Amino acid sequence: MGTLTGRGPVHFRRVIPALALAAALSIAGALGGCGLVAEQAGPAAPAGATGLARTGPGGPGPSSPGTGSSGTGSTAASPPTPTPTPTPGEGPACPVLRCTSVLVTGHMLVHAQLWQQAQQDAAASGKSGLDFVPLLDGQRRYIGNSDLAICHLETPVAVPEGPFAAYPSFNVPPQIIAASKEVGYQACTTASNHTIDRGTDGLLRTLDQLDAAGLKHTGSYRTEKESQGILIMQTPAAKVAVIQATYGLNGLLPEHPWQVDMLDAPTMIAKAEKARALGADIVLAAIHAGDEYTSGPNARQREVAHALVDSGQFNLVYGHHTHSVLPIENYKGTWIVYGLGNGITELSPWYAVNNEGLLVRVQFGQDASGRWTATDLAWAPSVIVRDPYRWCSVATDAPQGPCVGQEADAATRNRTAGVVEAMGAAAAGAHELLITRDP
Repeated sequence: MGTLTGRGPVHFRRVIPALALAAALSIAGALGGCGLVAEQAGPAAPAGATGLARTGPGGPGPSSPGTGSSGTGSTAASPPTPTPTPTPGEGPACPVLRCTSVLVTGHMLVHAQLWQQAQQDAAASGKSGLDFVPLLDGQRRYIGNSDLAICHLETPVAVPEGPFAAYPSFNVPPQIIAASKEVGYQACTTASNHTIDRGTDGLLRTLDQLDAAGLKHTGSYRTEKESQGILIMQTPAAKVAVIQATYGLNGLLPEHPWQVDMLDAPTMIAKAEKARALGADIVLAAIHAGDEYTSGPNARQREVAHALVDSGQFNLVYGHHTHSVLPIENYKGTWIVYGLGNGITELSPWYAVNNEGLLVRVQFGQDASGRWTATDLAWAPSVIVRDPYRWCSVATDAPQGPCVGQEADAATRNRTAGVVEAMGAAAAGAHELLITRDP
């Protein structure tokens, strides 16, 4: 599926209790809006529009009830300062006044055995066609306990009736997109080394199907104007932007250079700056790069990820491509999730790591200055099981029961933990996500 050659503990700030933060924010208005909406480019919103609602340039004056100092006149009392609305968000308890959580998962990599399973699942429920919901259903509980869930659709999709094709030139059933929406995803990234496996027609089909399902997307585009937009999504507490790019296209050339976002740190940083200007509170970077089936990031992954963090524009960097779980690093106070492995895939008899994945949920909180930083990072290990094919969490709390078996599940969990923590993630505060113990 194409490889990229080459090789290449910070503590969180002391949390301010909610009451103290409320006092510090007493000059701020409540966050406007709720629900989840998205915008692609469009007119620039005021910076921080979804953070603190501020007054005019001079700010509010002190309250002055009663008479003036001369005793001969009176001044109108200043209007009461709005109290910031606590917005804890989904997931863990919010340690500050406002929080939002984002969940990311590994590749949606559909092979023949998976669409055969989807056909069987549809028939079992008396439906025609393909039903991928049972395959993904184990993720639903995790997604439901997050404010925003983003998938990675690695391949182009065909028309609903096919013909379908898997590796090396993918053309997979579009029903996987509807199923992703059904279990709760709100957006998908689409830039990968397989994005133009089926040329412009495949790229257009994929984006059209995402639109039809109501899933937002970024990474590949239909028009040059669309490529200049920024995906920004509104959660109840914040605007979240996603910037994505891939290292390559397996030697293929797009019909137009703007059709797929290619990996380049300065370009991604410029997009992040644009996102901030459009009002994004939180900016995520998704990188499709690395050496396949390895257990560590290569030199280019680290170089790009560190450059993005050093820019000061990104709140989280995460990655795909290697089909294996990679370490999590806390670099200068910002989390880098180098590789999420496979979300769904056909079982490989050769690479155990191919059958494993990582689900990561990051909670972001807003401090007294209005700045958003990660306040929690939790991860859940997963495995693909067969007969029937299902995504299954092997987290310690076993929310779906045994996946392969208690001993095999523990081996997968321990192997994943060893990789995840290889760059100091545990010491920096990352921990296993036990969904059954969420508030």
